Amino acid sequence: MVLLSLLSSVYQQIAPIVPPGLAVCVASAFVGDGKHLNAFRHEFVGTLLMIGLTFSPGKWVGRDSLAVAWVAHACGVVAADRLGGGQHVNPAVTSSMVALGKCSYTEGYVRVMGSMAGGLVAFPLFKALADNLGLTPLGGPEFDPKGDEDGLAAGFSEFCAMVLLMVLIYTVNWELNFGKYHYWIKQTLTAIGIRYLIEAFPRAGPAINPMLATTWYIFAYGDFPDHLGFYFTYWVSSVCGAMFASCLYVIYAGGTVFGTTLPFGPIKGDAKTEVESKKKK
Repeated sequence: MVLLSLLSSVYQQIAPIVPPGLAVCVASAFVGDGKHLNAFRHEFVGTLLMIGLTFSPGKWVGRDSLAVAWVAHACGVVAADRLGGGQHVNPAVTSSMVALGKCSYTEGYVRVMGSMAGGLVAFPLFKALADNLGLTPLGGPEFDPKGDEDGLAAGFSEFCAMVLLMVLIYTVNWELNFGKYHYWIKQTLTAIGIRYLIEAFPRAGPAINPMLATTWYIFAYGDFPDHLGFYFTYWVSSVCGAMFASCLYVIYAGGTVFGTTLPFGPIKGDAKTEVESKKKK
């Protein structure tokens, strides 16, 4: 009984300062006998870096210059990926990688939990840093249900942005080769693309990332979102966008979606065969 009382007392002291859901996220790191612990670590650290380096432009850097903020954001995207180890930091991106067979269901789950844990820690951490250094607090994507109760307009915006983001990721990572400086060029193009999508699809905040929207909400309001429009906008629409983009990529380049071959394509393979056939003639 003494031990239970002690544990209860410790829990009551810790619970108020631990973000909701963080314990579950951390426990998920050991799913699959800890085989994907490194993936969890990469996602966790990568998310911390991504939020710190890409949310600070416009707040801590480039407050008076849009050009400086854009450059700082691009540098932040590249630096976060490089330092973090090439993580997804986006559950919708992870869902596409699972669909295309790039990672298993278990690894995908662990990666999502790792990024969620990183987001849950990052926002309070950088808020404390901003308070201590007298900096402007970082913001986050907000869902406004006014005039869009079901999140249809915001969801469509996130869907379109996610499709374009995934097409960009497939193209610069798998279809193009920039030679010796491939990594730096493709990451810079990715950073520019992300910034453009943020400006072009502002309806949902924007987030283009379910993790960012959810962890920001939990930090800002102290609990999980209770509006269905929120989940439709940031989770359903984003993941559907990633799935749609996955199908488009398979139609173009070949492969499977969740192990299933699509009845269309691959366009890339057909074009290559046609060129080779003409050469033989």
